[in-house]
Amino acid sequence: MSGHSKWANIKHKKEKTDAQKGKIFTKIGREIAVAVKEGGSSDPNVNSRLKDVIAKAKANNMPNENIMRSIKKAAGEVDSVNYEDVTYEGYGPSGVAMIVEVLTDNRNRTASEMRYIFDRNGGSLGATGCVSWMFDRKGVLVIEKNEKLDEDELMMTAIEAGAEDVQDNTDAYEIYTDPTNFSAVRDALEQAGYTFASAEIEMVPQNTVQLDAEQAQKVMKLIDMMEDNDDVQNVYHNAEFPEDFEA
Repeated sequence: MSGHSKWANIKHKKEKTDAQKGKIFTKIGREIAVAVKEGGSSDPNVNSRLKDVIAKAKANNMPNENIMRSIKKAAGEVDSVNYEDVTYEGYGPSGVAMIVEVLTDNRNRTASEMRYIFDRNGGSLGATGCVSWMFDRKGVLVIEKNEKLDEDELMMTAIEAGAEDVQDNTDAYEIYTDPTNFSAVRDALEQAGYTFASAEIEMVPQNTVQLDAEQAQKVMKLIDMMEDNDDVQNVYHNAEFPEDFEA
């Protein structure tokens, strides 16, 4: 997993999502609704998917009252909208591999929108499996560095809880886990007093495509258009942006 920095992507996201928190919370609310429905319970202690979505919500600074409201709403909606998980794969500019996860109530509409966004930005929507083989599904926990944080203690806690790897990046530590160990590692770190800049199960690229500033702008434009789509929950890619890149 060397060469890929989740933290770099989070920093780019933070710059633009401060003004879009309402949209982010709405998307997480949709994930909560699906988690409650598919998990069969509004109790995160027995619904692991809901527990993972709540962790994602907290990492995105979603207020507890918003989280609880979404859970109660989902639990009380018998005839709610039926969303389905759909994953789209393709290539962006400069041969960047992309995986787009959506929750949609209209597969045909969303497929058309995804194709349009890829085409408009110099990319191409591909068949299922065309790029997913280049990624590994991993639990990823990001902890920002601070003066009080002890690296050895963090690494020991993470590894003892079942983490596979801990990477030291410039401003943050990135902890990688097998998806089956994600919740256990996250819980252990939470109990040890750590807070997360990000905590999700995601698709991590095995190798990355290094971009120059011009290429990075084109790829970021595509990512922005994807993330602005109401149905899109997650966008994964193997682009590596220049260190001084500003979206």
